Amino acid sequence: MLAAENLVLARGGARVVENLSAALAPGEITAIIGPNGAGKSSLLLALAGLLRPAAGRVALEGEDLAALAPRARAQALGYLPQAPEIAWDVAVENLVALGRLPWRDRGRPEIESAIAALGLDELRHRPASRLSGGERARVLLARVLAGTPRWILADEPLAALDLAHQIALLAHLRACAAAGQGVVVVLHDLALAMNHADRVLVLDAGTLVVDAAPEAALAPGLIAQVWGVAARWIGEPGARALLTAKGDAAPPGR
Repeated sequence: MLAAENLVLARGGARVVENLSAALAPGEITAIIGPNGAGKSSLLLALAGLLRPAAGRVALEGEDLAALAPRARAQALGYLPQAPEIAWDVAVENLVALGRLPWRDRGRPEIESAIAALGLDELRHRPASRLSGGERARVLLARVLAGTPRWILADEPLAALDLAHQIALLAHLRACAAAGQGVVVVLHDLALAMNHADRVLVLDAGTLVVDAAPEAALAPGLIAQVWGVAARWIGEPGARALLTAKGDAAPPGR
């Protein structure tokens, strides 16, 4: 269990998350969604142990995350930031292998599994400087997967991927959850959250508005409340699309 308990977060002197509590379960894909500036990335940073709470705490299996040794935390939590950077111009295979550093081993099966999962075999000897944006995103996510963390925490992991790689990555994250790992992703695409998450946390202005299954968390009335947009869902469960009507957005200053 990964839990935020009465969490208050501040960045740049401003409070960005207020009194948030949520207990996330392994074996599920949890999507964190909300408008720009809602506090999504800050919450994910705190869950990864990279942003110290101003109040409250994050607990992993009941133990305060701040009390864990850095190596133990790195073994348990794999974090992918929204705009990841590559510090060294190394080959793809070596970059993915860096995910094994918390374990102090080479972990060839885990590295090969991550390379296969992200379709990187043909790129394994390519220098990082010669990767496209989408290829770089896949490589850095493979580095996280190679560490076999108990929790995968990814901030907009699909943003730079084409449709085929989005589908492949979502299938792999589903397999990770089925194997017992916890998966937490920040998303902007409400349809992806509806169709692929087991659970959705909706944030607005630093407040947790709802924590529920996708059908409840993304009901049209709540979308209108949080995003100021009149919308409706069409299609079957698992393949739903969100329709909005022209002119239905809330006026500026909402």
